[in-house]
Amino acid sequence: MTSIMDCRKRKLYLEKAAAVAAALLVWQMAAMALDQKILLASPLEVVAALGDILSDGAWLRTIWFSLLRIASGFFLGLFFGTLLAVLAARFRVLEVLLWPYMAVLKATPVVSFIILCLVWLSAKNLSAFISFLMVLVVVYSNLLNGLRSMDGKLLEMARLFGMRPAQKLLAVYLPQLRPYLFAAFEISIGMAFKAGIAAEVIGVPDGSIGKMIYNAKIYLATPELFAWTFVLVCISVWTEKLAVVTLRGVYQNLEQGVKSVSKAHARGR
Repeated sequence: MTSIMDCRKRKLYLEKAAAVAAALLVWQMAAMALDQKILLASPLEVVAALGDILSDGAWLRTIWFSLLRIASGFFLGLFFGTLLAVLAARFRVLEVLLWPYMAVLKATPVVSFIILCLVWLSAKNLSAFISFLMVLVVVYSNLLNGLRSMDGKLLEMARLFGMRPAQKLLAVYLPQLRPYLFAAFEISIGMAFKAGIAAEVIGVPDGSIGKMIYNAKIYLATPELFAWTFVLVCISVWTEKLAVVTLRGVYQNLEQGVKSVSKAHARGR
C-alpha cells in the first residue's frame, strides 16, 4: 500500500513538473515572438533580474519589512476572528450586530479599503491593517459556520459525562472544527499577502516589496517586476505550507492528548 501511495505521489509530482515546464516553454516562446522586453520579459531575463536582486543585500530587509507587517495583521485577524466567532456563536445578538460589518468587508473591493484607510493610517502600517481586515472576515466566517454545524449529540454527551471546558475544547470542539480551521488558514494566508502587498503598492512605504514592485512598474523594468512577483509568490506559498504543516502537527499532538484525557477520565469514573 505504501509503495502504491509513493508511486502516485511521484506521478503527481512529475505531472506538476511537466506542467510547469510546459508553461515556461509557452512563456519563453511568447516572449521571443513578441520581442518586447518592456511588454513581456522572458523567463531567462526574469532569472537574471532575480539574480541582481539577490546579489543586493537589501533584499532581506525588504522581505522582512513586508513579511513582519503582513504576519502581524494575519495573527491579529486570526485572534479577533476566532474571538468574535466564538462570541457570535454563543450570543445570537452579537452575530446580528456584526453582520453588516462582515457583509461590507466581504463585498467591498480591497482597493477601496486601502485608499480609505490611507487617509487615516501611515503608509508604513497600512499593509498590516488591510491584512488584518481580510483575515478577520475569513476566519470569522469559517469558524462561525463550523461552530454552527457542531454535532449536538457530542456536546450533550460531553455535558452528561461532566467534562470540563478544557476537555470539551480538546475532545469535542477542535476535532469538529478541523476542516474549518484548515480552510481558514489556507484562504486567509493567501489573502493576507495579496491585500498586504496591494496596500504597499498603493501606499508605497520605503523598504517594502510593494515599493519595489511600484518602482519596477514606473521605470518599465518588467524583468524586475516579474522577479519581485516570483519572490512574493514563493514567500506566500512557503508560508502557507508552513502554517498547514504546523496546524497538522498541533492536531496530531491534540489527538494524543485527547486519548490521554479520555483514559484519565475513564479511570476517574
